[in-house]
Amino acid sequence: MLAPDTEAAAHALAVTKAAGSSFFWAMRTLPNERREAMYAIYAFCREVDDIADGEDPASEKHRLLEEWRAEIGRLYDGGPVCLTARALSAPVRAFGLRREDFIAVIDGMDMDVDDGIEAPSMEELETYCRRVAGAVGLLSISAFGASQPRAEEFAIALGSALQLTNILRDVKQDAEIGRLYLPREMLLAHGIQSRDPREVLSHPALPGVCADVAAMAWARFAEAEDALAACPGPALRPAVVMMMMYRLILERLVERGWNDLGRPIEISKARKIWIAIRYGLL
Repeated sequence: MLAPDTEAAAHALAVTKAAGSSFFWAMRTLPNERREAMYAIYAFCREVDDIADGEDPASEKHRLLEEWRAEIGRLYDGGPVCLTARALSAPVRAFGLRREDFIAVIDGMDMDVDDGIEAPSMEELETYCRRVAGAVGLLSISAFGASQPRAEEFAIALGSALQLTNILRDVKQDAEIGRLYLPREMLLAHGIQSRDPREVLSHPALPGVCADVAAMAWARFAEAEDALAACPGPALRPAVVMMMMYRLILERLVERGWNDLGRPIEISKARKIWIAIRYGLL
């Protein structure tokens, strides 16, 4: 039997590797202690996301997310129970990870429960992105050791850019489970009155909406780059790796177009490694 802290760290690493996420390559560029912190943060995000996306009834999802809120309380009181929270114990102490950022992520997952999100208002979409991605960015820059005045601005803008890219990448899969993250104002601007995900996906004006969301994502990337220019030093290199990987994903989505949403885009492992070396180590 592994010692508890070692067991927890091994669990966080296993969750991260099993997910096959592009984030893994950015994490690999970090020193060991900060890398293990990011594995633990990712494992937390993965586990609460799996609750929101799971097959349990809404009441059970709310109960499980509420249990995670209680577990975050135990984490900051010094007595976490589950493996992932135990893996977060050392990073919380070492890097000052904030309780409110973990809670914000859980709040974002709660938005996906019950009837889920269908054509949110722009304000609701911004809130969702701020919770499920911006808060993760804030936890991450603490783990990276980035303390520049505009580092938080960079994290929030980049989180929004990544989440909007995810929305565009997954719009068909989300519709199949009754979710639609495209903002209501953009749908109406293109003459789409329905908020039903399947009806929206079959509407001939959908490509124009996707193009507008892509423009919104590009604007967030530009905001992140502007803030990054005021954050010298190597601390944010892992975040830059993620930014460059997701810029490439967005480029590929735009090149593919919005008429064949079921056709996946792929980034090769070799290209991910090249980006990690180019922007994370050099």
